[in-house]
Amino acid sequence: MGFADQRFTVNLSILFTELPLLERPAAAAAAGFTAVELWWPWTGSPSPGRAELDALRRAIQDAGVRLTGLNFYAGRLPGPDRGALSVPGEESARFRANIDVAAGFAEALGCRALNALYGNRVDGVDPGEQDALALENLALAARAAHRIGAVLLIEALNEPESPRYPLVSAAAAIGVVDRVDRATGLGNARFLMDLYHLSMNGEDLPQAVERYAGRTGHVQIADNPGRGAPGTGSLPLEDLLDRLRTAGYEGWVGLEYKPGDRPGAEAFDWLPAEARAAR
Repeated sequence: MGFADQRFTVNLSILFTELPLLERPAAAAAAGFTAVELWWPWTGSPSPGRAELDALRRAIQDAGVRLTGLNFYAGRLPGPDRGALSVPGEESARFRANIDVAAGFAEALGCRALNALYGNRVDGVDPGEQDALALENLALAARAAHRIGAVLLIEALNEPESPRYPLVSAAAAIGVVDRVDRATGLGNARFLMDLYHLSMNGEDLPQAVERYAGRTGHVQIADNPGRGAPGTGSLPLEDLLDRLRTAGYEGWVGLEYKPGDRPGAEAFDWLPAEARAAR
């Protein structure tokens, strides 16, 4: 197997960022990719105007690429917020206002994976209260995802970069997946296995693959250290992706790495051109 046997999708919120948002889908297509994913693009607005939504939808369609993953509103990414759904008050209200907007946008483009970042711990608020709020909002998100035939993704981040984010292990994220499925009875919650984040937490990656491949709805990669392209660090990403395939994972692999000081179009020299188009 190897990189040539994977189904890659480019995260347009971290790659091609030297370009305006509406130009990035075409740039990904020009680089040879047929699939893209996005964090919620409007960081200050959970409910942008119809003109903005339609413009991005048309840019993706006109580029001839497929949208394979979309984050719900999560505050500023990259940035200190790291999610909204477990944060009492205005932020969780913003998340709820975004649920149907994001699901509708995803449905219009045939996207079948929606990622809900859990949210940081907040000073002066009982963690149990935040967890209860998170479960309530995740259940709403899971139901919206179910209505469009999508899965709801739950992601573990890494503690060094997100010290107030409570899901900093695969087991913690899987625990939330289980709680959401019990609350809704839908069975459409899945683990988002980000190998960079798990490596930053010091997890045994082959063991995580073996244990959780069957619960995984999406995979993202970047090398460590540095969160750069494969080959810029020391992670055996090709081997880990092979292990995932052997364990039965057949889904997308999101390229969610920093291009360094290069433009996005030059950040894919590790991947042969013929391996970029999803089959």
